Amino acid sequence: MLTHPTIEKLHALRLSGMAQAFATQCQSPEIGVLSFEERLGLLLDEESTYRDSKRLTARLRLAALRQNACLEDIDYRHPRGLDKS
Repeated sequence: MLTHPTIEKLHALRLSGMAQAFATQCQSPEIGVLSFEERLGLLLDEESTYRDSKRLTARLRLAALRQNACLEDIDYRHPRGLDKS
């Protein structure tokens, strides 16, 4: 089976996450022990994760947040009535 045309078809169908996962699977020697259903499930999971990630990235870009912040940066010593728990 030729992998390059398959990857091109996946990209043409706008299944980029699945194309990436398929290319990774083709390079992995231990992937052969999995059944077709398991491999297909892995490909679908990767596509779903890829789309969710793209969606989140687009929403964050559109939000135009002024600062990059995370929960670890919160200063609980300042008297604002914040409870760490």
